[in-house]
Amino acid sequence: AGWFAILATGVDNLTIDNLKIDTNRDGMDIDCCRNVRVSNCTVNSPWDDAICPKSSFALGYARVTENVTVSNCYVTGGYQLGTLLDGTFKRLGPEFKQPIGRIKFGTESNGGFRNITISNCVFESCRGFALETVDGAVCEEITFTGITMRDIRNSPLFLRLGTRMRGPKGIPVGSLKRVLINNVVSSGALPELCSIVSGIPGHRIEDVKISDVYLHQLGGGTTAMAELNPLEKESDYPEPCMFGGLPATGLFLRHVKNIEMSNVEIAIEHPDARPAFWLHDVEGGDFFRVKTPRGSRAFAMRNVHEFRVFGSRNIKDTAVEQIANQVL
Repeated sequence: AGWFAILATGVDNLTIDNLKIDTNRDGMDIDCCRNVRVSNCTVNSPWDDAICPKSSFALGYARVTENVTVSNCYVTGGYQLGTLLDGTFKRLGPEFKQPIGRIKFGTESNGGFRNITISNCVFESCRGFALETVDGAVCEEITFTGITMRDIRNSPLFLRLGTRMRGPKGIPVGSLKRVLINNVVSSGALPELCSIVSGIPGHRIEDVKISDVYLHQLGGGTTAMAELNPLEKESDYPEPCMFGGLPATGLFLRHVKNIEMSNVEIAIEHPDARPAFWLHDVEGGDFFRVKTPRGSRAFAMRNVHEFRVFGSRNIKDTAVEQIANQVL
């Protein structure tokens, strides 16, 4: 394909089932649509996103993309163009370091995303899952479950609330809340970028639950990386690499309210000087039965309120109302 393989704008009651797509642009753009079912599809899109719900101003007004299910799909950016479709499955060479090929919500995010489920999908040789609201969209009631990820080329999980604000002037900042992520396994993710949940000053991501998740990173982070405090970049184009190298091996959490993690393991292939979890401006953080690499710090925290960790191996049960700056 020379352009988006599927571009659906303002379409309701849409079903996309059992397609194989091999493209140099987006596989599917589902924009301002309601009641959408995407299932049993295979998408190879090395240079762009595989399945990409949007909520733009294409209709001349902001319209929510809602009631969407994406299930039983395989997304990748790892194959030479056309070789997935013809069945030869020829891998791209090692010089192609940043294939895309992911499931991403955004970047266009004017109307919002609501009542969305992504389930039983496979990510391979591509970027991780991205959930973005940067143009004023309200993003809520999202589940991401039953996912395998292998050879992920940036953050396995990327949740971003920002203020690019492409659209009519005067639109208020959006929101991102009520997100459930569970039963996810990721292996071989690149060392520079851990998973990210990041709002902006004055606008936190809220009500996130992450459970039964195994995140395997290549590791190798240095002491200098552990001391990083990345710039906010509130209005920049949202992409995990926007912050540069990150000061955590597992999860980077900034400007977040009410986040809960249970049965989450952070594993590394090579020794890493960074903490597993990095928290800044977090209100309400509960960590139950988390497992972090031996010999590494578990938490680095700044300006954190109502923090608890309990039932976790090699981490002392701790409950603190307010933390200015502490390593645990």
